[in-house]
Amino acid sequence: MTASDEALLAGMAADDQDAAAVFVRRHQARVYGLALFVVGIPAVAEEVAQETFVRAWRHADGFDPRRGRATTWLLAIARHAAIDVLRVRRDVPVDPVIMAERVTAQAVGDPDRLADQVATGTTVDAALSHVPREQATAVVLASVFGLSGAEIAERTGVPLGTAKTRIRLGLRHLRDELASSREVDRP
Repeated sequence: MTASDEALLAGMAADDQDAAAVFVRRHQARVYGLALFVVGIPAVAEEVAQETFVRAWRHADGFDPRRGRATTWLLAIARHAAIDVLRVRRDVPVDPVIMAERVTAQAVGDPDRLADQVATGTTVDAALSHVPREQATAVVLASVFGLSGAEIAERTGVPLGTAKTRIRLGLRHLRDELASSREVDRP
């Protein structure tokens, strides 16, 4: 019988190195896959993955299973670590609009599912490809790059109200697409 992720995190919070090792082995491909998808450079993705597990170790005592799954918590840490790297890196300028268009073209869905798809080498093709392009771009800029409505309005050249509406409608469309894809995936 294998330990649950929640039990492993509890062990990590108690400085159990064996629990940490099992947790890392269990999730390393998914974390690396998500990091690689965001940063696009394998060596940097490895660093992001390592930083993700360090942060998870440090903050394992703060994980609350009532608020969500351990995998979702871990992938959120990975996403934040990857975004931190993109923000700090000055040698590779990243225009969020261009990155959003690239991500939109590849489609981003549920973070757990996205990490599984990237880690297993399958094509990322899901929910955002069905969301209108302007809305999908606004959603990616807000969720992947953490831009505010005002920053999105400025970068895309639309009024603030339009940017906020695109985010709201895009998230609604995305939610509907994810719900319909989950129904299709069920046996």
